[in-house]
Amino acid sequence: MNQDSHQQRVNFSSRIGYVMAAAGSAVGLGNIWRFPYLAAKYGGGSFLIIYLILVYTFGYTMIMSETTLGRMTQKSPVGAFRHFGDSFSYKFGGWINAVIPMIIVSYYSVIGGWVLKYLVSYVTGQTKAMANDVFFSHFIGQSAPTEIYFLIFTAITILVILIGVQKGIERISKIGMPVLIVLGIFVAIYSMTRPGAVEGIKYFFIPNFHNFSWMTIVAAMGQMFYSLSIAMGILYTFGSYLTKDMDIEKSTSQVEFFDTAIAVLAGLMIIPAVFAFSGGTPKALQVGPSLMFVTIPKVFASMGLGTIAGIAFFLLVFIAALTSAIALAESAVSTFEDELGMGRISATLLITVIIVGLGSLSSLGYSVLGGIKVLGMDFLDFFDFISNSVMMPIAAIATCVLILRRVSLQTIADEIKISSEFKRQKIYNLFIKYFCIIFLAIILISSVLNVFGIIKM
Repeated sequence: MNQDSHQQRVNFSSRIGYVMAAAGSAVGLGNIWRFPYLAAKYGGGSFLIIYLILVYTFGYTMIMSETTLGRMTQKSPVGAFRHFGDSFSYKFGGWINAVIPMIIVSYYSVIGGWVLKYLVSYVTGQTKAMANDVFFSHFIGQSAPTEIYFLIFTAITILVILIGVQKGIERISKIGMPVLIVLGIFVAIYSMTRPGAVEGIKYFFIPNFHNFSWMTIVAAMGQMFYSLSIAMGILYTFGSYLTKDMDIEKSTSQVEFFDTAIAVLAGLMIIPAVFAFSGGTPKALQVGPSLMFVTIPKVFASMGLGTIAGIAFFLLVFIAALTSAIALAESAVSTFEDELGMGRISATLLITVIIVGLGSLSSLGYSVLGGIKVLGMDFLDFFDFISNSVMMPIAAIATCVLILRRVSLQTIADEIKISSEFKRQKIYNLFIKYFCIIFLAIILISSVLNVFGIIKM
């Protein structure tokens, strides 16, 4: 062991500290642009109902599984899997869960840099300029500015990791999550009180069965899966920082609530505002990620107090991106500490090198490296595809198989009941035995087919 290593595993100081950190990891960019876009596309209220059902069944089962295995073994993903066996299948299951956050945090930090650029631009009064269609494409097409903002975002993330679990991650999450919620409420109220916004509120909450289809369920399933930080190694790692007296089930319920509340709040921030701006056409919502960087700045520029709303919105998005990036980086650091015998400083330096290396490919993939494609995709899109669409469903399937074939439902229940009533035990058993692997296979197949244009999501 290096000099800078800790001899004893650190813990969260309180359940609320864990809940805020776990919720912070779950509440990210996907909640803020992807959830409103999918809700608008797949029937508004009908999508919302299905999403909520899936969160409190399928999502609950996967969160409980990963967190419980983390607390039971006191290890990050690789060690948790190896605790139950040392064959290739156990090593594969552990390492795929461990590698995913290393890939995601690299390109996620690039997008975090974009958010930081927009926040700075609003603070410096460039509200009108940012409403121009070419502002975003011009920015990401410049190699130096994008790389600088990416490196600043990465530096902030790494600084929090270096400070530690209690003083860094827990403290930032305890401050960041309440601030995020307050800002979200402010922007949502501002958005909902614009002329024409009422139609957007109706569109979001009233079920529209004309737009309902099988793809509504598939899209809600995929969004829930990514949104709750399942199969990113984070829940294993945070679970390993839990003491035996912390109520896992109650904590999971609170994480579910926070994640869902922020997703709904994001819908109330974005959908009414776009309706007010576009005169009632939902097409403006269906532009994917550019909704946040192209459409929303136009909305703010067209309104009074647009600069203040823009600062509040992008500060909110920045906090969401930062708490997620911190959780992803912490999962990687924990793996290096557990599996390579590294101290915290050395492990943090290693993940920094990985983030800067892989992230720079994504950052420069729209400028000096723009001519290089992988499977026809820019680097950022490729890293997103390989981690989200391929590796994450496989990693989650590995967790389900581990529990069903090696750990046993009784062992999971015994661990949970050390500190929890396990009120949803029947739901847990039903889903882990019969539904989770099928749902994960559907997410895997539909995501891959969507990327290659065979089906449209």
